[in-house]
Amino acid sequence: MTVPDPASSGRLAALLASASVEISSRGHQLQQLRDHFEAGTDVTITFLPGDNYRHNIETAAALRRAGFNPVPHIAAREIASREALDDFLGRARGEAGVTRVILIAGDVVGAKGPFKSSHDVAASGLIEAHGIARLSVAGHPEGHPYLSAAATFKALEAWQDWGRQANIRVDVLTQFCFESAPILKWLGELAARGIGLPVIVGLAGPATPATLMKFALRCGIGNSMRSLRSQIGRYGRLLTDAGPDDVVRGLQAAPTAATADIAGFQLFPFGGLRKTADWLHSYPEETLRQIEQAAPAAHSQKP
Repeated sequence: MTVPDPASSGRLAALLASASVEISSRGHQLQQLRDHFEAGTDVTITFLPGDNYRHNIETAAALRRAGFNPVPHIAAREIASREALDDFLGRARGEAGVTRVILIAGDVVGAKGPFKSSHDVAASGLIEAHGIARLSVAGHPEGHPYLSAAATFKALEAWQDWGRQANIRVDVLTQFCFESAPILKWLGELAARGIGLPVIVGLAGPATPATLMKFALRCGIGNSMRSLRSQIGRYGRLLTDAGPDDVVRGLQAAPTAATADIAGFQLFPFGGLRKTADWLHSYPEETLRQIEQAAPAAHSQKP
């Protein structure tokens, strides 16, 4: 069992306590959010293929009225025109008080309008024109399914430069993994390349291994799927929920310098919002218990 390092565990635990959570653009999870998450939580809103952005704005406005901070995705290839993007951002600011967006290319091959990539959206000038203060872009610790590692790092370097020029805070929201090693390795590569963007680590909320495997295959998760398979073998059945404990514990056990760029966490509630909230509320207590148990053992080993 990996035991968190008290030197870095506290900072990461505090970030975890204020983790953001994702919901569907359909907006039907609002009552569950009220029941299980604190007001003021950042709630990211998916932009799925075929979504109408005006419906997404309605969901964002409902979140704002309920006391949450709406953070809509913008899927570049789903935006039909520059005018539609202008309207989307204008409504997001005016109707939902949005100050942060997540910019992705989108899960369709062909663009419906002039934006073939997230960089095309940034080049439009509309993000800064509408007063968006913070932009999140995607990071892939286990590699992008369609881009080389060199290309993904080059893209992040370009985002760093764009953020400085536009005076907008750019951070990187990672794809979820099932172990901490690829995240730590990727963080080290960012540092080695001089990419100082803050990183929000994506975590898969508690769900059955079968459910997690389904989402992992859909999202193109790489080598850490072996960790999920080992959990299936460990529990001997597919009905036992697996949470992100091992991932967070591995990050907490790493040297402080290795996780210095982690600025937050994002939870993907694949097993539902209630399970995710229950895990989020109970994990700090479990971490504290492990540290307290490890302390006497570490003390007894001193000369």
